[in-house]
Amino acid sequence: MISFMLNGTKVVSTARANEPLLNVLRNEFHLSGVKCGCNEGECGACAVILDGRLANSCMVALGSIQGSKVITIEGYRTTERFTVLDMAYASVGAVQCGFCIPGMILASECILAKNPNPTRAEIQAGISGNLCRCTGYNAIVAAIGIAAKEGQGLW
Repeated sequence: MISFMLNGTKVVSTARANEPLLNVLRNEFHLSGVKCGCNEGECGACAVILDGRLANSCMVALGSIQGSKVITIEGYRTTERFTVLDMAYASVGAVQCGFCIPGMILASECILAKNPNPTRAEIQAGISGNLCRCTGYNAIVAAIGIAAKEGQGLW
């Protein structure tokens, strides 16, 4: 049994230690915000915040997170920071199909938590592990910049 904090609540999983965290989050805890896009750690659709860092949950073995803190979009969406990012994304039309957006939002959080006033180049580097087939990234980069300005003092 592996215990860890999931969105602020201590949980225990009985899945195999080598089971990908993505599968445990979706199948055992019924969290649909993490998506299986590539299953190779290349697309970011399965992104979570693991102990304060962005991680592709498809590449994380459950057994490696004993005692860790995992935040999914379901947990993050209840925060004031999410509200700022959500409004910024909406204001520039940065959401189209929505498949990549949970991972993009969590990547945005990690960018702004590390540097609350990032440059365009820093934003681009920060989302480089997340693929989006719809937006062309310009709106997403703009949204993160807007959130940095609107959310001053939050990050």
